[in-house]
Amino acid sequence: MQLLLSVVISAMFLATMIGNSLIVVITVTDSALHSPMYYFLKNLALTEICYSLSIVPRMLLILLGERKFISFTACALQLSCAILFVTRECFLLGVMAYDRQVAICHPLHYGTIMNRDLCFKMAVGSWLSGISVALVFLTWLFTLPFCGTNKVDHFFCDVSPVLKLVCADRSLFELLIFIATVIIVMIPFSLIIISYLLIIHAVLQIPSAVGQRQAFSTCSAHLVVVTLLYSTTGIIHLRPKSSLSSNMKKMVSLSYTVVTPVIKPFIYSLRNQKVKQSLRECINKRLLRKQTIFSLSR
Repeated sequence: MQLLLSVVISAMFLATMIGNSLIVVITVTDSALHSPMYYFLKNLALTEICYSLSIVPRMLLILLGERKFISFTACALQLSCAILFVTRECFLLGVMAYDRQVAICHPLHYGTIMNRDLCFKMAVGSWLSGISVALVFLTWLFTLPFCGTNKVDHFFCDVSPVLKLVCADRSLFELLIFIATVIIVMIPFSLIIISYLLIIHAVLQIPSAVGQRQAFSTCSAHLVVVTLLYSTTGIIHLRPKSSLSSNMKKMVSLSYTVVTPVIKPFIYSLRNQKVKQSLRECINKRLLRKQTIFSLSR
C-alpha cells in the first residue's frame, strides 16, 4: 500500500513541478504575458513549487524508507515552510482578486494603478507576511517543553500534530493560533469578497451578454483556486477542536499538500487563452528546433 501510494504521490509531485515550472518559464519569456495578472500568477506558481518541495520529498522518503523519522530541526524547518507558503498563497490570492477588480472596474486606469512598483511591493508584502507569521509561530511553539512520546501522528510536521507533543498547558497557544489563523485567512478573504462584489456590480453594467461572459471568464480560474484553498485548509486549521478523526485530517491534508498543487496549473492554463497560446508556441518552437537539428545532423 505504501509503495502504491508513493508511486501516485511521485507522479503528482512530478506533474506539479512540471506544470508550475512551465507557468514560470512562459510568464518570464513571453512578452505578451508581462502584465500584472501573469506576474502574480508566476509568483503563485513559485509558491506552489516551494511548498511542494518542502513537504513531498520528505514524505516519499518516509513512505519508501524503513526508518520513519525526522529530526527536531528538520521538523521545525518543514513546519515553518508550510506556514510561510500557505500564508503567502492566501495573501497572493487576495492581491490577484484586487488585480482583477482594477482590470474590470477601471480598465482605462489599469496600467497606471497596477504599475510595476505596486506589483513588486504587493509580491514582497506577501512574502513578508508569510515570514513574519512563520517566525512568530515557530519561535513560540518550539520554545515550549516537549516530553513523553516523540511520535508525530501525521505524514509531515503540521501545527496540530506537533502541538500534541507539548507536555505543558497549550490552551493559550491553541487559542491565539486560532485567532491568528482567522485573522490571516480573513484579511485576504475579505479583500477577495469586496473585489468580487465590485466586479459583479461592474459586469452587470455591461450591456451585452458576451461581454459579461468574457469579464467573468477572466476570474473563473482564480475563483476555483480560492475555493480549493479555503475549503481544504479551513477544515483543518479553522477547526482545532474538530470532530474529524486523525485519518480524515490526514486525507484532507494530503489533498491540499499533494492534490491541489497539481490541479492549479491545469486550472490556470486550461481557463486562460493566452497561457494556452504561449504554451503551444513554446512547444512548437521546441519541436521545430529539434527537427532543424536532426535535419542538419543528417
